[in-house]
Amino acid sequence: MDEEIGAAAAPQGQWKYHKALSLLAFQSFGVVYGDLSTSPLYVFKSALSGLDKYSDEATVFGLLSLIFWTLTLIPLLKYVIIVLGADDNGEGGTFALYSLLCRHAKMSLLPNQQAADEELSTYYQPGVDRTAMSSPFKRFLEKHKKLRTCLLLFVLFGACMVIGDGVLTPTISVLAALSGLQDRGTGGLGNGWVVLIACVVLVGLFALQHRGTHRVAFVFAPIVVLWLLSIGIIGLYNIIHWNPRVCLALSPHYIVKFFKITGRDGWISLGGVLLAVTGTEAMFADLGHFTAASIRLAFVGVIYPCLVLQYMGQAAFLSKNMSDVHDSFYLSIPCTVFWPMFVLASLAAIVGSQSIISATFSIVKQCLSLGCFPRVKVVHTSRWIYGQIYIPEINWILMVLCLAVTVGFRDINIIGNAYGLACITVMFVTTWLMALVIIFVWKKNILLALSFLIFFGLIEGAYLSASFIKVPQGGWTPIALAFVFMFIMYVWHYGTRRKYLFDLQNKVSMKWILTLGPSLGIVRVPGIGLIYTELVTGVPAIFSHFVTNLPAFHQILVFVCVKSVPVPYVPADERYLIGRIGPRQYRMYRCIVRYGYKDVQKDDENFENHLVMSIAKFIQMEAEEAASSGSYESSNEGRMAVIHTTDTTGTGLIMRDSNEGTSLTRSSKSETLQSLQSIYEQESGGLSRRRVRFQIAEEEQINAQVRDELSDLLEAKEAGVAYIIGHSYVKARKNSNFLKSFAIDYAYSFLRKNCRGPSVTLHIPHISLIEVGMIYYV
Repeated sequence: MDEEIGAAAAPQGQWKYHKALSLLAFQSFGVVYGDLSTSPLYVFKSALSGLDKYSDEATVFGLLSLIFWTLTLIPLLKYVIIVLGADDNGEGGTFALYSLLCRHAKMSLLPNQQAADEELSTYYQPGVDRTAMSSPFKRFLEKHKKLRTCLLLFVLFGACMVIGDGVLTPTISVLAALSGLQDRGTGGLGNGWVVLIACVVLVGLFALQHRGTHRVAFVFAPIVVLWLLSIGIIGLYNIIHWNPRVCLALSPHYIVKFFKITGRDGWISLGGVLLAVTGTEAMFADLGHFTAASIRLAFVGVIYPCLVLQYMGQAAFLSKNMSDVHDSFYLSIPCTVFWPMFVLASLAAIVGSQSIISATFSIVKQCLSLGCFPRVKVVHTSRWIYGQIYIPEINWILMVLCLAVTVGFRDINIIGNAYGLACITVMFVTTWLMALVIIFVWKKNILLALSFLIFFGLIEGAYLSASFIKVPQGGWTPIALAFVFMFIMYVWHYGTRRKYLFDLQNKVSMKWILTLGPSLGIVRVPGIGLIYTELVTGVPAIFSHFVTNLPAFHQILVFVCVKSVPVPYVPADERYLIGRIGPRQYRMYRCIVRYGYKDVQKDDENFENHLVMSIAKFIQMEAEEAASSGSYESSNEGRMAVIHTTDTTGTGLIMRDSNEGTSLTRSSKSETLQSLQSIYEQESGGLSRRRVRFQIAEEEQINAQVRDELSDLLEAKEAGVAYIIGHSYVKARKNSNFLKSFAIDYAYSFLRKNCRGPSVTLHIPHISLIEVGMIYYV
């Protein structure tokens, strides 16, 4: 009987799986493939722009063969079959590959990493061998810090090119879609009018970004699917109507024939052929929102055949109408369906633009997590879709740059030169990183990685060289943008790292703290003091600077470090690491809050409550271990424990709303301070935080010393929480060279003054904030 039930349940489970897979594949059209699906608007126009002398069927067939095999080798073979398997816990993109390398080959330059980070459940992928691979090549890379720095710069350069895509994709997509207005229906609008309409559309597109893509996502996928089916059917119609012989062009023989005829001009035209695969990187970069199987299904089932049919149809049309090369897509559309296709093209262009803009926000957020980008405001736009973010500063910068490119160039061919260079550079970076992943993560033979690198490196290198030839004709744009953003990223990373090293070298010794005694030689006032620092060990210099100038501090001290780890997400139950600093009677603790590079640090109104519960649980855990060893006074200095914030058992505390019962302690806040806090909450939008009180569970058998420590903790919590953060001034030492002085005193100082303060990004309540000024000579 059980076997019959199992046999009946198996097909049902498979049906549910295939249904979910089909739904994900359908949704991926609107998010992943918007850019790739709009490429037919401008590929032939760009590729044939420099081949005026070769207006014959053989040239068109050769270009079609190049487009077909490029689509087959790069998106299908490289990405769909190989690269999509290199996900980082379901996440994709260049940062995912870099994160995998950092964890498996110790290539990370993040300064405050710990051995405890390797115990995160997301640190190693399920089924991956955790045994460290030892090879001369790996030891060579890990030994030389300059090589690790070069790897980071290589990844950042790829990230900057993605930001360049965020500028060029909306520009070329919208301009290409609106170019149909120059040919039909309106009597042919002038180029100036088309540029003006494109600018209006772009402003509207960026103005709506703050609402988040999830609000209109339900219409994205149907638009792209309808667009793909339409261009596929029109392509099939053009093949039959104009030239069925175009099917012969799928043979690579026509590629050889093409280069024999065109020579160097044909080589240069590769920059236009390259536009057929722009948007391919999105398949890997947007992997986190879908699954590899769903993205593969969508590409193989719909994207690939529809695009091939469309390109074949355009080639068949051009083989008989070479004079229409200036706008082959719209002129190849039958007159009866021109306006519906124009509307569909415009909508598809907006969808494709939306996808790359969202990807740009994600890239900047990941750079921010690596400490390689100035602090900016990150807004979580969706309550249901994790990772959907909006960055206002980046949004308006992208809009201004898009308008500048649109008005400045006004020509799809010139913009296409810039666009192709940006896209192929990102693919080239992915190829090199993927080769390293094959060696260090997949632990395959180095010859296999070399084969992958040589095969795809040669193909992409050919396109890259053709794109570099067009640098004077617009190709300089992404390079200039990349170097500007690279300069910003490197200066910020350099200044931040020098500041961290200063903290590390000047931290307060434990011997000095022990000589002060339990009172630290100062007055211990009621309350909890949260001291923010980047150090994961030791006491920062800001503490000694504070107590030297103001000899009073809170009765409970917690050194808080908010840091990033090279994983996409840190589970909420593994986010907090709690430890003790010094003997128990000092009442000093350490809290390390860990985030992944895809995590969004939201304003968590329960942070203080989580912190109190976590410290209480740590105190209990420590007491239990001490009891087993027979001495409560023994303290494991430096030991950190992962505290599960969702599990409140074992804390010895009961958390109640403030209006339930009475507290064991009376708040020491003055009536004036309580009144000020009420006014502040009202001025902050009227969103008052949930007020809770803690009590020690009477029914639990708790050690007397543990009870005293918990009582001190609760008394301090009732008295209030203060956030102490350093207001640092970073200056170069007097003996520094010119480059270092310029980078620190001018560039880094300018970025710090014009980015968001740490208290804002850490969501610290302004009324509870204490800033301590300190000069860093680095």
